[in-house]
Amino acid sequence: MQEYLAVAPVASVIFAITIIVSLLAFYNETVYNHFMLTPSNVYHGRNIYTVITSGFIHKDWMHLFFNMFSYYFFAFRLEYYLGHWQFGLLYMGSLILSDLPTVMKHKNDYWYRSLGASGAISAVIFSSILFEPRNSIYLYGVLAIPAWLFGVLYLAYCYWASKQSHDTINHDAHLFGAISGIVITFILNHQILGIFLGQLRG
Repeated sequence: MQEYLAVAPVASVIFAITIIVSLLAFYNETVYNHFMLTPSNVYHGRNIYTVITSGFIHKDWMHLFFNMFSYYFFAFRLEYYLGHWQFGLLYMGSLILSDLPTVMKHKNDYWYRSLGASGAISAVIFSSILFEPRNSIYLYGVLAIPAWLFGVLYLAYCYWASKQSHDTINHDAHLFGAISGIVITFILNHQILGIFLGQLRG
């Protein structure tokens, strides 16, 4: 634990806070309801804070596990590459930016709710891909594909799934979180395109 705190203190704090707040929301309906994002409320200027708080709670144990599992494998290494405050800015910025399209899309859907850190974690994953595009990502723990190819397939799927809208998953947050991660990484590190291309050629 001390090693993680020394190398990636911001990622460690976000990891711990997300787990603690999510567990609190599991057993406290008031916290769960107050922290959840309701796009129609935010669009009309109510409970704007939920654009942030909704990213620190999850629907259930499985939702929390998969998000934190993905976070664990990418976030700590990314903070080492990107820098401490830069990682914090990328995470929080993407958390907010990934929800804004949802707010606009569902501004009149008074029943619609959204929660989870998926948008910010998508940003972390795609920022990591820019630094290490040739790393292998294992789908279902078995099928290994290059990170850059995973990124292309992931974006294509999120775009398609967002258009279909046949499930309860906020695919817009995944898609715009990924895009936010790419854009913010480039703003923070203008050399990233050269690093990315150099890694691919290497």
